[in-house]
Amino acid sequence: MKKRFVIIRWVVGLLFIFSGLIKANDPLGLSYKMQEFFAAWGLHGFNGYTLALSLLMNLFEVLAGVAVIIGWRMKLFSWLLLLLIIFFTFLTGYAQLSGKIKTCGCFGDCLPLTPLQSFIKDLVLLLLILVLFVYRAKISSALRNPLPQLLLFICIAAVTVLQWYVLNHLPILDCLPYKPGNNILEQMKPHAGTIPDKYELTFIYSKNGKNYEFGEDTLSNMADIGTYAYVDRKEKLIKGNGTDAKIVDFSLESLYGNDTTAAVLGQNNGYVMLFVKDFSTYDQWHDNTFNNKVTALKQKGQPFFVITPDKATAAKLFGNNPDVHVLICDGTAVKTAARVNPTYFMMQQANIIKKFAYLDAPRLLTK
Repeated sequence: MKKRFVIIRWVVGLLFIFSGLIKANDPLGLSYKMQEFFAAWGLHGFNGYTLALSLLMNLFEVLAGVAVIIGWRMKLFSWLLLLLIIFFTFLTGYAQLSGKIKTCGCFGDCLPLTPLQSFIKDLVLLLLILVLFVYRAKISSALRNPLPQLLLFICIAAVTVLQWYVLNHLPILDCLPYKPGNNILEQMKPHAGTIPDKYELTFIYSKNGKNYEFGEDTLSNMADIGTYAYVDRKEKLIKGNGTDAKIVDFSLESLYGNDTTAAVLGQNNGYVMLFVKDFSTYDQWHDNTFNNKVTALKQKGQPFFVITPDKATAAKLFGNNPDVHVLICDGTAVKTAARVNPTYFMMQQANIIKKFAYLDAPRLLTK
């Protein structure tokens, strides 16, 4: 029986460590997934807290996994793990039964699981954790103090540094369809036998501190949309078999509403795209490095594009600059492509040659 406890502890511990680390590689991805759940429940007011929750959850998963493996304070951690797995099982069960969530984000974007796969995985984990919970009093650590505390402190420090790094310099392991080496047009092609997904979109904008929701038809006919600030969007699947292309929401429009996606991605010259989710960090990246790169590209006949969902601000900042071409893109696509706001893409036709955060621009933009 003792050997079985050891095996169960290692299985549970390694799964939680792997889950925590793979999501710590991209905490914003988990944050956006939380927002997807909150949107399904109509709880948009929690969106401002999802990143903090993501950082803490990733840290706790790794910490709990290590604690279980070494058998440290099992009375406490068996309770915490039981409560956590019950919560996870509820989420994956909801995703499976409601059909509102495509993937549950259990292992981030690097190992996407369907809601059913995630639910089965959580049920198995629930059974294993229940065994540990029932026999928690019989489990003790073979490590003597202060080794357990030191090991856990190292884990906390390592995960904290990892999450700080990727939030400022992009994920170390890029599992998104916009990763370097990918061709955006190829990623936009549907799989064989695909019934294209069709969604009903609702866009959320704010004005004077109040949020408003608009359908696509209403939004396209609003002459004063420039006076509203984009917040988010909600989508409801109308039809489709879920086997659509990896990139389904990427399109580029000029400030005048012309679709320029094919023209931009099909050009022969190299070019640079700067994906800007919003302009809250404008003063940090609009510097000499930025201006010098724009000038250098102009001399080589290569265009520079600012890609953003914030049409009004972009037009105000760059509308009169002939060397910077502003293109409007869906906010979800920008958040997916650029985990740091903003992120540079070095492009050749539709091929992503290089991708890096603005903080790394002084070191990499000239290479």
